[in-house]
Amino acid sequence: MNRFFTGETPEDGKIRITGSDVNHIKNVLRMQPGDRILVNNGHETEYSGRILEINKEDVLVEITDERPTDTELPVKIYLYQGLPKKDKMELIVQKSVELGAYAIVPVEMKRCVVKLEDAKKEEKKLERWQTIAKSASEQSTRGMIPEVCHAKKYKEAMEEALKAGDVIIPYENAEGITALKNVLASLKEKVKDNKSDEKPVLSVFIGPEGGFDEAEIEYALERGAKTVSLGKRILRTETAGLTTLSIIMYELES
Repeated sequence: MNRFFTGETPEDGKIRITGSDVNHIKNVLRMQPGDRILVNNGHETEYSGRILEINKEDVLVEITDERPTDTELPVKIYLYQGLPKKDKMELIVQKSVELGAYAIVPVEMKRCVVKLEDAKKEEKKLERWQTIAKSASEQSTRGMIPEVCHAKKYKEAMEEALKAGDVIIPYENAEGITALKNVLASLKEKVKDNKSDEKPVLSVFIGPEGGFDEAEIEYALERGAKTVSLGKRILRTETAGLTTLSIIMYELES
């Protein structure tokens, strides 16, 4: 069954789909009134229903069933990604959404080849990345659409992450994988003991193609971040974050 996100609130047992999905439903899928459809409100609630009307600006759906989604991790994982070259960020956004990231934050670091210079170009990139995140959320049956945030400078991003919760940095010079095991064990305990509606937060910092500058690592460690190893091999920037997310997903869902 086709599945779509909407920012609309149900009213009188009905919900509307707006935006670019209207054209997709009407002209690509060629759906008709009476067809069955799934609608997610972006807040971990999914509605089953049937199409009542297909208009120029929206699609009206009659709700027949409502249920909470169960595809979200019990922890909010923020992926802080050092800006990579070319179109690698598109792959990173797509796959990290599929693996359960709560949000993706592009970060300008010392060894990034890509720099934040043209505001208009950056805004276009952000729109593209957010579209990819939405598509990946629909494909992977997420209960929400992760936000791809505006790019930040390294120190600003690090301070933001440390205020929100724990921070780990996969780093080629970290020794052994014990540190990562300990972080995940602690995280599982936090999930187990959590009695509030607010989920614990874990931020993951990934360096760009050139890796982290030593001063960046020192800055993070002095403020409470932890470096962790992903094994004996050095991974590409587009691989490191996805590997980390896969390990976290496995541990939290096992």
